[in-house]
Amino acid sequence: MLVPLAPVGPGRRIVLGILCFVAFVALWGAATWGGLVKPLFLAGPDATLAAGVELFVRFGFVWDILVTMFRVFGGFILAALLAVPLGILMGTFRGVEAFFEPFVSFCRYLPASAFIPLLILWAGVGETQKLLVIFIGSVFQLIIMVAVITGSIRMELVEAARTLGARTRGIVFRVMIPNAAPQIFEALRLVLGWAWTYVIVAELIGSSAGIGHMIIDAQRFLDTGQMIFGIFVIGTIGLITDQLFKRANRALFPWSLGR
Repeated sequence: MLVPLAPVGPGRRIVLGILCFVAFVALWGAATWGGLVKPLFLAGPDATLAAGVELFVRFGFVWDILVTMFRVFGGFILAALLAVPLGILMGTFRGVEAFFEPFVSFCRYLPASAFIPLLILWAGVGETQKLLVIFIGSVFQLIIMVAVITGSIRMELVEAARTLGARTRGIVFRVMIPNAAPQIFEALRLVLGWAWTYVIVAELIGSSAGIGHMIIDAQRFLDTGQMIFGIFVIGTIGLITDQLFKRANRALFPWSLGR
């Protein structure tokens, strides 16, 4: 019987997660092996796996993966270095929020892909352009998320710290940031997932390496197996980094486990 918000043990959670993947592959195999979808449009699980092995053995796909990971994490780190401090300032001081919030809200609705022609004009088609696409796609979303998280602290905690003699610096660094840190880390985890979508867009134009470049090459030859395998690799890396972020959050901020 399903009970709302009932906890699920670690072992059962793993089993249920694996079963979801098994069900997905079974449906995928039924659609392709059963002839419901032609291989030209959707390669089967076996053909996709064979295409993946070929990518690693013949085409040095490991290098493409490393290049894409460098772009994702490089652009994401640049965005976090700006967004986290600015978001904390906006969430802490209402005057700072009033100054930046309208502009940041305006910018976060601008699609990062729309900047690609300008970025190519300004920075060429090298790594700088791709890092900037990821930076633009991530930074404004993250600023708003961090500001909302920081500003949602309970006022009684701030008042209690002030009553105990804490000054502004102490309130910010010993009350507000520790309270917001676990949720800020969670926001970083979510935005990192968005960064992976932007890197593929950045790699579609003027790229000689990367997972997105491989997918475009496979599309020219109508190799759906390679295209699907590239997409699965992105999902696998994302799943691994997602789990690492969750574990790091629990290790770095043990006081948040009861939330």
